[in-house]
Amino acid sequence: MRTHGWAGSVPGDDAEAVQRIVEAAGELIEDGHSVNINRLARHVGVTRPTLYRYFPDSDAVLRAVAAAATADLLSGLSRALGGISDPVEAVVEGIAASFELLRANKRFALLFDPTGLSSTLQDVTSDVAITSGRAIIDNLGIDWRESGWADADLDGLVEFMLRMLQSLLIDPGDHAQSGEELRTFLHRWVAPSVAIGSRPVSK
Repeated sequence: MRTHGWAGSVPGDDAEAVQRIVEAAGELIEDGHSVNINRLARHVGVTRPTLYRYFPDSDAVLRAVAAAATADLLSGLSRALGGISDPVEAVVEGIAASFELLRANKRFALLFDPTGLSSTLQDVTSDVAITSGRAIIDNLGIDWRESGWADADLDGLVEFMLRMLQSLLIDPGDHAQSGEELRTFLHRWVAPSVAIGSRPVSK
């Protein structure tokens, strides 16, 4: 690792250097700035060649920022869904809470921004995204299988929730202007489908 630059505070190793770059990019995003190599280098206090030692381009930096924010998002969502035992309520609240968290977190919401990193829009329904979603709903206090949901059904449910979330982030419309309006909309149009999918297993 080079020992000059870094605004007079040199990181201890490459891992810290990467963390500093990702944090700096996140700060730019939160302040409403686009992230490009020139601006990021100035913000970090290094040269462009130094940045290129850690990231090949700005898209790679943005992916790292989104990845770093994922843990915070999942933690917040788990807290929001804690104590919910009804499948219908879990889906409605899961979509609504995710939407609210993502709108408040620009660092992660950039993943869904069609005017920004458009190449990552497909990531919303990637295997990684679905696996993360499954981890959340599997850890709720809901016996999904007792309610008639097989593994394939749950994967499909998570994909549906992610696609619904993606649509809301791209074009919120009038129904997402407040938490109450959004939940009313979801209860009207999404809840019935989930209720139909919940068929208690006969004993």
